[in-house]
Amino acid sequence: MTQVNVYEAKTRLSQLLDQAVAGEDVVIARNGRPVARLVPVTPAPKRRERGAWKGRVWIADDFDETPQELIDLVYDGPIEPE
Repeated sequence: MTQVNVYEAKTRLSQLLDQAVAGEDVVIARNGRPVARLVPVTPAPKRRERGAWKGRVWIADDFDETPQELIDLVYDGPIEPE
């Protein structure tokens, strides 16, 4: 952990930012008491584009239809697996 006073932080800001980006804990103190911590900013996730998969994916017409055989098994099938 690196702790610097406000005056030193002003004069070495670029170097302290590099240290924070590299993962080092950088604390800025006033009169010997920690008041702030420099941390790297995590980039916001890229926004998804609407229609990005258009023309690449095909969904069958009967995609959401449950086969009668499966319905019969759910309602009338054995309780224990065979």
